Amino acid sequence: MVDGYRIEPLGADTWEAFAGLAERHNGVWGGCWCTYFHLYPDPPERRELGNRDFKRQLVLTGRSHAALVLEGDRALAWAQFGPVAELPNIQHRKEWEKGLVRAPDFRITCLFVDRDHRRRGVAAVAVRGALALIARAGGGLVEAYPHDLPPGKKVSSSFLYNATRTMYEELGFAYQRPKGKGNCVMTTEVAAAG
Repeated sequence: MVDGYRIEPLGADTWEAFAGLAERHNGVWGGCWCTYFHLYPDPPERRELGNRDFKRQLVLTGRSHAALVLEGDRALAWAQFGPVAELPNIQHRKEWEKGLVRAPDFRITCLFVDRDHRRRGVAAVAVRGALALIARAGGGLVEAYPHDLPPGKKVSSSFLYNATRTMYEELGFAYQRPKGKGNCVMTTEVAAAG
């Protein structure tokens, strides 16, 4: 539980809740189904299956991880995370590679919150849930790539695929460097769960 919300890992038992949230929002991010970060290179089966079934296949074979924020059986949000090999495709990847000092053990690549629950702190709940699941998986260096908005700039939450630098700072992440226009690299160390 995080702030009264149940956190569950994405898996066979929670696929329907995840799919329900994605379907209520037209597959999320233009029908991506949170597959973009898996696609480097873009595997032929993704094109053959389509994004929804490709994502389902990744989940059922343990190659896609996320913390789901649940209210009853209904998913309100998710935070996708995984090792770099599982999520090799990030925005501005070449710039990220040039500035890399230490490869992360995990990265948080995508957040999504149901439109009826935005601006209520649910994205932070999802990230905290992801960090707890990362701790259970052994912990390590975790990177995230939030939007680095100038002070006072307002952006529709529907465009913030990985929330904001401010939110990650409040969660204890440290700013490392810029990445592309308007995004940055932030990190935190997560201890393995005892």
